[in-house]
Amino acid sequence: MIDTSEKNFEATIEASLLNSGYQRRSSKDYDRSLCLIPEDVLNFIQTSQPQEWQKIQTQYGDDANTQLLKQLAEVIKNRGTLEVLRKGIKANSCRFQLAYFQPPNSLNPETQRLYQTNCFSVLRQLYYSQKNPLNSIDIVLFLNGLPIFTAELKNPFTGQNFQQAIKQYQEDRDPREPLLKFGVCLSHFAVDPDQVHVTTHLQGHETLFLPFNPGKTGVAANPDPTKFRSAYLWEQIWRQDSFLDLIQNFITLKEEKDDKGRKTGVKRLIFPCYHQLDAVRRLLADAKAEGTGKSYLIQHSAGSGKSNSIAWLAHGLVSLHDEHNTRVFDSIIVITDRRILDQQLQATIRQFEQTSGVVENIDKPSRQLKEALESGKNIFVTTQQ
Repeated sequence: MIDTSEKNFEATIEASLLNSGYQRRSSKDYDRSLCLIPEDVLNFIQTSQPQEWQKIQTQYGDDANTQLLKQLAEVIKNRGTLEVLRKGIKANSCRFQLAYFQPPNSLNPETQRLYQTNCFSVLRQLYYSQKNPLNSIDIVLFLNGLPIFTAELKNPFTGQNFQQAIKQYQEDRDPREPLLKFGVCLSHFAVDPDQVHVTTHLQGHETLFLPFNPGKTGVAANPDPTKFRSAYLWEQIWRQDSFLDLIQNFITLKEEKDDKGRKTGVKRLIFPCYHQLDAVRRLLADAKAEGTGKSYLIQHSAGSGKSNSIAWLAHGLVSLHDEHNTRVFDSIIVITDRRILDQQLQATIRQFEQTSGVVENIDKPSRQLKEALESGKNIFVTTQQ
């Protein structure tokens, strides 16, 4: 029998993460006003970018630590953690990266070295609140000192499960708190030993959580009877390479548009459902191992996010390299059989575009398609007509 007490549940998750390379942190390491672990931020920057660090030290002297952390916190507040991790920040004449993602190939040893400088931390019982010093969150995960994921854990043997964790987020976690404001943490998880649910935006009673489960036999099934059924979350999804892959390639900030295509100012963070993440990763892994020439069938039910899955896959295939560091595909062609679907896919795939010019929409005569093929465009979307 597994000890399913909440304390053991929390300890089990922490132990698994520590064994996989995470560092343990405590609330005393966390700065509530900055929403950072200052020591981790500074250690990462000093280790990975010593020349830029030397420049800012020359400018600020003994005040360099304070100034950099203050500017970083301000940029996160204005632009959000996702953009900061992907694009870095500029502090005076210095530019700092806050994360290094896995390079598509191993040709450059320096990019491999920088990837290894990332620091992952787990913090149990984070006392985060500036209003109520007794409020704590069960688990918070950090990357290079920046908060990324929070999790509330519940134990069915005490009459609670993920639904009570959701209720706790909705009723007891004030979204006006600096840590819980939209865009600071990228996702919040409600977890029990059997199931996982996730949201990217805390909005009090309006907060919407979606299931994040493999879905076997109606629950988050893990066939190993010696483990919690939801162990896939911390053993697979929160694993360091998966963690960075989510930030680099999947989690997306989308700005909503009205019926006329005008931006509304309403922003939404998209986190993949389990079936989307699983399908895309399995396809990429097989294409990397087997190369070109195979056919695959992916079955999605209505409303389950086909367009997003296609968009994530298209962008993943563009940068896919085999074990010999050779690019697997020259171009990715997305073909649909209806103009409405074509327009929807065009918008979705372009929405996930991080570098301008990667996506080409083919909506003119076939000559445009011929030219795109001959010029080696990365991704283009067209209809079979």
